[in-house]
Amino acid sequence: MGSDIAAIFYAGGWNAQVVEPAPEVRARLPANVAAAAQSIGVFAQGGSVDPRAALADIDWSAVGIVIECAPENLQVKQQIFRQLDTLAPAHVPLTSNSSGIPISQIGDQCASRERMLGLHFFMPAHWVPAVEVVRSEFSDEAVAQAVSAIMRSVRKKPVQVKRDVPGFLANRIQHAMMREAIALVDEGFASAEDVDLAVRYGFGFRYIAAGPLLQKDLAGVDIHCAAAAAIYPYLHRNTEPSPLMQNLVKHGDFGVKSVSRKGFYDWDEAGIEREQKRYKTALMKAMQILRDEDDAAAAAPA
Repeated sequence: MGSDIAAIFYAGGWNAQVVEPAPEVRARLPANVAAAAQSIGVFAQGGSVDPRAALADIDWSAVGIVIECAPENLQVKQQIFRQLDTLAPAHVPLTSNSSGIPISQIGDQCASRERMLGLHFFMPAHWVPAVEVVRSEFSDEAVAQAVSAIMRSVRKKPVQVKRDVPGFLANRIQHAMMREAIALVDEGFASAEDVDLAVRYGFGFRYIAAGPLLQKDLAGVDIHCAAAAAIYPYLHRNTEPSPLMQNLVKHGDFGVKSVSRKGFYDWDEAGIEREQKRYKTALMKAMQILRDEDDAAAAAPA
């Protein structure tokens, strides 16, 4: 995630200073970032990437924003933010790419909590346009707006999350759907393939054009309300991961990254390569659709 986020700024003409303690990973960063930036299109000149071994090596006079991308571990993130709290100049926003840990917890022991925000990207970060800008009760609204402006300048779509709720906005919506999708497979109503087909070629097909609430305005809120009354009583409300998913994790069947090459599907090397290529192509085409839409809106008369 860190190198993909650096690629966003590199492509936007920024000088990205990337802190990576591991020497072998640090050596690969310039090439990895440049390749990711090329895949999304360099739309400004002058971008560069400078790998650094530690936060103390950063040229703080040149920093406009800090984005922490450490592993999803509260103690690790808190330690980093305590360093940032003292190292980074007071005007620099400090943000975390955590996918679920509230920024209020990450910055709990820091003095400058007003400049701290969650800045949640989605994998792959350099292709998915949205980024969540998450406020805590301590966050300065002016800082949130400044960070949002920075994200728009590198062609991202900032999503405003006004309260520091676990899972933020998109992951809460996504996990609500995932809970039901996995439960339907777990209880034998459908296969994993048919659940994915229902989403990709059914309601999910429309999401590139309109989100769920806009869709209901276009189709009729009354229709959705009537359907909800009939369906909601039968939806799953379990408060822990499904038995199917827990069993997969217990046996190390994590998907394509696992030794077993198993998950909800069974994989082989040829299948993984084919699916990753198809997935990348689909994302790139979807990204271009949204960019064309944005460009047309920007060119339209006010």
